[in-house]
Amino acid sequence: MPKSNANFQYSFRELAFTACFFGGSVLSLSCTKNDLPQKPLPNIILISADDLGWSDLGCYGSEINTPNIDSLAENGMRFTNFHNTSKSFPSRATLLTGAYAQYSGYDKTFTEPLKNVVTLGEVLREAGYRTLWSGKHHGKDNPIFRGFDRYYGLKDGACNHFNPGNQRSGEGVPARKERNGEKTNRAWCIDSTMYEPYTPEEKDFYTTDYFTNYAIQWLDEYKDENKPIFLYLAYTAPHDPLMAWPKDIAKYKNLYNSGYEPIRESRYEKQLSEGLISEKYKLTKATYTPWAKLSQQEKESEAKKMEVYAAMIDRMDQNIGRLLKKLRETGLDQNTLILFVSDNGASAEMVRIDDDYGEIGSMTKWTSLGANWANVSNTPFKLFKNYSYEGGINTPLIAYWPKNIKKNSFSNFQGHFIDIMPTFVEISGAIYPEEYKGEKIVPIQGESLYTIFKGEKKDRKGQLYWEWNKGQAGWKDGWKIVKNGIENPWNLYDLNEDPTETTNLSNENSDRVKEIESLFFEWKKDVENYNK
Repeated sequence: MPKSNANFQYSFRELAFTACFFGGSVLSLSCTKNDLPQKPLPNIILISADDLGWSDLGCYGSEINTPNIDSLAENGMRFTNFHNTSKSFPSRATLLTGAYAQYSGYDKTFTEPLKNVVTLGEVLREAGYRTLWSGKHHGKDNPIFRGFDRYYGLKDGACNHFNPGNQRSGEGVPARKERNGEKTNRAWCIDSTMYEPYTPEEKDFYTTDYFTNYAIQWLDEYKDENKPIFLYLAYTAPHDPLMAWPKDIAKYKNLYNSGYEPIRESRYEKQLSEGLISEKYKLTKATYTPWAKLSQQEKESEAKKMEVYAAMIDRMDQNIGRLLKKLRETGLDQNTLILFVSDNGASAEMVRIDDDYGEIGSMTKWTSLGANWANVSNTPFKLFKNYSYEGGINTPLIAYWPKNIKKNSFSNFQGHFIDIMPTFVEISGAIYPEEYKGEKIVPIQGESLYTIFKGEKKDRKGQLYWEWNKGQAGWKDGWKIVKNGIENPWNLYDLNEDPTETTNLSNENSDRVKEIESLFFEWKKDVENYNK
């Protein structure tokens, strides 16, 4: 393939047209010459949050202050039925490549380079884009060698938000997670240089702020370049450790003292009143411990955790506001598609470190949100990250694109992270290769969202699958089989009538269960054959 160069933009669009016209397998979408992108090509910004629950944004029901993200939703489109993989590194691999993580080798671990796939950076750079990535990767490859012109961020999975590295002079010992019983250094990259550990010199360092700092710096650096920009801004908020600036935490002081019940009910009512969901979305049975049964000490600790969690989301929104301001200042705002997603549902995982200390929210203490508040965060769905039920896999998706997406619109399209690659391919006119650098590449697996952005209502053509850890699921025509544990029977839900999975219909629809199960195992067989 030709090297990245803005001069190749037109030829790539012509090649895309030719491939579609002659029935080529480059794109899994129909196209005509008039459908192809026109100059100037749009800038693309993909923003991902980490362990953010479905109801944690103001525009998805929350009491948390997220005016900048809300503005994207109010002036764009909100999806109610879009999906990740329920776990960070498989989700991020899928988002990055457009292929199920099972094909890229990222379904069980992230200790090897991605295989059988190309990244968004590789595809869009070949189409003439300046490719930028700031934030979390959770993978083996350094993104600078996988199609990105610039990279700054955490190559690993989770880190201390105030100091990912060693103790600095005049400060406490930063809380660090263990791996295999030992304190571990988390890998960090600045372009081609990897640091392990990474101890920032700046005393005002905070992951969310500095990921944004670099993104904004690059927008300034490349604003006069004759290339469209692709920016992937991958936040680690609000993933544990729960850490936030004191002034942000103070905004939420005492807000959560009343406990889980009123917050969850308020979020559900707001979702209904704003038209985000319908009455079909029944509020699932609560799994949190009743607030009244907690001791006073437990109540204070739980309330504090949620104050810090909210502050982390608030800070992320503030930084997105900084990014939007820079887009306006550089004149990029009117021709930029912005997508916002979360890599999985809110997490019930609990990390326990024996030697951390200090206040919840501080650099020296590693605190996790826990299952009780995660149940609230995933309102109205049940269960959490790591499960293939909707509480684990349903992500907020906000799409903002002036003049192309109707303001304050909604879509219930059954979507998945595999759909992001074909969407970007279509709107950029890029070529999705059959081979790349001598390696055979998995064909595009998703469906472009472009016509949905333009207001078309359509149903998904194919099936969808999930498998992470003990969770498995398959979807076809609005019906979903799901279970947790290979030895357990499948549950079956009619998501068209029961989108929150409250009524198991497997006994009276055994033939449908067998049909989707058969498709699920055909998919697994295809994965196995592809990886031989």
